[in-house]
Amino acid sequence: MNNVDLEKEVKRLVHLNRYEKGIVCAVDILKQLNYLSNKDYDNWRFGRVEYLEKGCNTNLSKLTLINKLIKKYSTELGLKSSWTRYNQYGKGVKRRLRFSKSGTPTIEDRYATHYIDTDRIIELKEIKTGM
Repeated sequence: MNNVDLEKEVKRLVHLNRYEKGIVCAVDILKQLNYLSNKDYDNWRFGRVEYLEKGCNTNLSKLTLINKLIKKYSTELGLKSSWTRYNQYGKGVKRRLRFSKSGTPTIEDRYATHYIDTDRIIELKEIKTGM
């Protein structure tokens, strides 16, 4: 996918996730773009893969662009940013997971930031409970 098509698709997915879940996060977008399989995601969450980018089937420049676009479109929608800690699943010590090979704080924060539409989450809860 070229960068123009990628930008359109990321924008569509940001809007879709906001509407369906009230939350936009990089991991969901990567999975929806098929750059991250459920198997590779699970391997990372259980600590079998050192960092998330290793399981992604695209290059680092595309991953950087995707994260920038997620932030751009989420900010345009007025979504609240919320840093989220990702810990290892499974038994034993729950260590903090890494997203990138470098571990650079800026890169790690981009992946770990979720964008939240609190009004939409309230609407979704009301729909779920039938209010």
